[in-house]
Amino acid sequence: MSLEKTMDVDLGGRAVEVRPMGPADREAMLGFARDLPPHDLLFLRRDISEPLGVDAWLRDIERGEVTTLLALASGELLGYVTLHRSSLRWSRHVAELRVVVSASCRGAGLGRALTEAAFRLALGEGIEKIVARMTPDQGGAISVFEGLGFRAEALLRDEVKDREGNLHDLLVMSHRVADFQGMLDAYGVGAALNGAS
Repeated sequence: MSLEKTMDVDLGGRAVEVRPMGPADREAMLGFARDLPPHDLLFLRRDISEPLGVDAWLRDIERGEVTTLLALASGELLGYVTLHRSSLRWSRHVAELRVVVSASCRGAGLGRALTEAAFRLALGEGIEKIVARMTPDQGGAISVFEGLGFRAEALLRDEVKDREGNLHDLLVMSHRVADFQGMLDAYGVGAALNGAS
């Protein structure tokens, strides 16, 4: 998956640049991850607060297995969205979505803007279904995803163990990408977005 150009998002009067992540973003991502509450790191595939985790992530991006878009304002990393496509032949049409936003930007619409950017990317890549995983106590994230049309598919009991050894349930939500395109078309923005890309 790839995205060549950047896009700008207006976040309550604050200009935010959304662009692909690359090797030059390694240190900024480490700093961003280390400032996150530990609970935010529970559902991630790797520990991105450690250099080895970010290095593995960058290798996945280079191989085309992952696409990550960063949200930045005045050089400050505010959040990111990642699409991780399944490597299994029988589920190549499915991608896992991960959205992480700094505590200072929550509730301002950045998570929603990043998720919408990921859907536009998925539409162009032939991805048919997007899956998101989170713990059930992440009410804000669940509300954002439900507002975008995601629906709960499964609740996995005691699926996640935090650094202190406590167990947490994991909620799996999903959305068919074609339904997102239909929503854009219904609001009359689908053609405008397609023409802009």
